[in-house]
Amino acid sequence: MIEESDIRIGNYVSYFDYNMEETAFVVEGILQGFVYNSGLPLSKLPYAKVNPMVLDVDLLLRFGFIKGDPDYGEDVNVYSLKYNRLHSVHIRHENEVFQPLTDAAEGLVPYGRAIVHVHQLQNLFHAVTRDELTLFE
Repeated sequence: MIEESDIRIGNYVSYFDYNMEETAFVVEGILQGFVYNSGLPLSKLPYAKVNPMVLDVDLLLRFGFIKGDPDYGEDVNVYSLKYNRLHSVHIRHENEVFQPLTDAAEGLVPYGRAIVHVHQLQNLFHAVTRDELTLFE
């Protein structure tokens, strides 16, 4: 279950259907204890039935992050997404941990807590850039 305060419109989350299969969806609306999406049964779910999606490298790539290229002296464990002509969001993936990084004089340095779920990455990206982080299908 996700805390109500963590969910935003545009977040990628999931629920378990009647066959107990995890089904992912994008939050289209939030109102009075329910999360809405036109593809959901009855078009809504109570917060208690909404689950976070665990972040993985495949999802990072689907969001448009690019893996570091050793031919250019980049760390292969760092994934970056350019959000304007000067700045990027960087995430280090090592030992199944996704750690946000920031630019500093000495290079990329970790900050904040590790990211576990997709909605956390989306919320961080939105807080830093004021843009939505969406999946490329």
